[in-house]
Amino acid sequence: MDFFVQLFTNPVGFYNAHELLIAQMGINAILALAIFVTFYSGQLTLANAGFMAIGAYTTVIMNTYLPTPLPLDMLAGALLAGAVSVLVGLPVLRLRGVFLAIATIGFVEALRLGVILNLPITGEGQGLKNETADPLGGIVPILISLPILTYLVWRLTRTRLGQAWAAIREDELAASSNGINVPVYKMIAFIISAILAGYAGALETHINFFVDPTEYSVTRTIQILTFAVVGGTTNVIGPIVGAVFLTALPEIVRQFAAYRDVVNGVILILVIIFRPQGIVGRGGLAIIAPRWWTRWRAHERPAAAH
Repeated sequence: MDFFVQLFTNPVGFYNAHELLIAQMGINAILALAIFVTFYSGQLTLANAGFMAIGAYTTVIMNTYLPTPLPLDMLAGALLAGAVSVLVGLPVLRLRGVFLAIATIGFVEALRLGVILNLPITGEGQGLKNETADPLGGIVPILISLPILTYLVWRLTRTRLGQAWAAIREDELAASSNGINVPVYKMIAFIISAILAGYAGALETHINFFVDPTEYSVTRTIQILTFAVVGGTTNVIGPIVGAVFLTALPEIVRQFAAYRDVVNGVILILVIIFRPQGIVGRGGLAIIAPRWWTRWRAHERPAAAH
């Protein structure tokens, strides 16, 4: 409860006390946006931890060895993740469902075990020092980037591109028979998702003095997937709410320190059981507009008309 008491009674003090937590919420929210794009196009891809690693390592390596400005390093990391996604997507996007998920997890492990843990420039599994990191200053670009990227992704879902993604998600065969080039549209979603994940990785390096290869394992992949499942994938806000909620959850239940993992697990199970469409799934925001409120409004409107 101390978490919410401080949030509503002393927001400035809350911000000062939880700057790194807020920064991590923003990064996880951008990762949630990344997986939302592929979900929206009907693809269960789990490669975002790998693309995040590409963005992170590229940014730190360029910042260490080249006299380029940090924003250019971050942009290069995000674009390289997008370029690699083309190479990964060409063979694996022919797969669907769980087979696509397994193939993309294979990419994450191949990148981490085959490249990051073996190349001297990536530290050979020992990680990389990031001496120019600025944990407090790094929160500003995160807080600026999140609303901009959220708006851009939301706008994408309203364009012909977004309509094509929705059609593919609902019925891939019907979309193809109506002239939609399914492989091209799926590849575009995969590339945009990779660029977002690479950018999130680049932003995260700016708040950490050390790049740890274990941060980009299957565990991180499952964590990103959980953001979308808990928050809901029917609109762009759902995965963001899931990311913010799950990132803050360990801090919210801090007073139950000895049982924190148990409390985390129970809350997740309750969300899955009673809100399988996610916190912000079909039917609106469960907390602000619960089902009883929607029914009451529907009952009151006809009565007011008479």
